Amino acid sequence: MKNIVAIIGSASANSSNHTLINYIKQQAKTELNITVYDSLKELPHFDPILTDENTPIEITKFRELILKADGVLISTPEYIFSIPSGLKNALEWCVSSPTFMHKPLGVITASANGEKGHEELQLIMQTLMAIFTSDTTLLIRGAKGKTSLPNEVTDIETKEALDIFISSFIELINTDQKQ
Repeated sequence: MKNIVAIIGSASANSSNHTLINYIKQQAKTELNITVYDSLKELPHFDPILTDENTPIEITKFRELILKADGVLISTPEYIFSIPSGLKNALEWCVSSPTFMHKPLGVITASANGEKGHEELQLIMQTLMAIFTSDTTLLIRGAKGKTSLPNEVTDIETKEALDIFISSFIELINTDQKQ
């Protein structure tokens, strides 16, 4: 079993992104032990002065959770053509640390459109030196109409895309562990 941290970018407890991660947890339960991190709003605002010294304990715990994981999943909506501020804040705290360096990553953007946010998140994660491929990124447009709470994906094409995504993510983790 590989230990995975799933970061939910949505500020809403009833988001499609929660549903998608719940679906992945169910589908991959024999291979992935997924811990959901949905506490982005509890993190303090980024302060570059505190990023390396006197770092807030919440940030230290967040970084350690990711460092100990075999891989990371991020599932997020797009807010105003960008990633949500809580997710951006968390990632900013990781810029000067090796938190995501060489970490296998799966990225899902599930939103009404999501294209700009999806591009932005991939650029940020590339900057943080996470490892991902085109097969471990997934853009789901019109996500609300393709899911229902708590963990049902109702759209067949979305299920198929998620199943391919899951297989590709597991392959990436296993390949990374062999190196």
